[in-house]
Amino acid sequence: MNLVRLISCLAALTILAACATTPPAPTGGGPQPSMQLLLDSGDQLRVVVLDQADLTGTYMVDESGRIAMPLVGQIQARGRTAESLEGVIAAALRQNYLRNPDVTVSVETFRPVFVLGEVASPGQYPYVAGLTVQQAVAIAGGFTPRARQTFVEVIRRVDGRPVPLRLELLDPVVPGDTITIGQRLL
Repeated sequence: MNLVRLISCLAALTILAACATTPPAPTGGGPQPSMQLLLDSGDQLRVVVLDQADLTGTYMVDESGRIAMPLVGQIQARGRTAESLEGVIAAALRQNYLRNPDVTVSVETFRPVFVLGEVASPGQYPYVAGLTVQQAVAIAGGFTPRARQTFVEVIRRVDGRPVPLRLELLDPVVPGDTITIGQRLL
């Protein structure tokens, strides 16, 4: 009987040791580090069409998720990466205007993040690559004494629709997120 109990304890310790060495799965709704950020309304893009000064310029993604370019008109940018948008623009230019357009798209400015609730300075802040919830709180002046510091509520736009998420402090933030720091229970 004691041998069975000893084997059970050893099995439990082995499982616990394996859990301690396995990195935890992400709990929040943030992107994985390898994911590319998707474009949406409010992003400012730099489009360069090689040897075409009239087409090269800065374009803002409008409320409908599009950019307006000379010759080709409205092009859907929402939900695409900058790299995939390059191909869409090149294909549109190739149809009737240029033989082999060389297009480069880069993001000059992503849409801001909003930090609300129990922080020292709630407001709108510029997005920076790699931003985490904890860093966004720090940019907003840190937690107030009443702040809940274990998790935050985030509203993230996915396919143009707001989606509520619960993130932890080390989860990544994406452009356009609205982060709300709640009050802790007293």
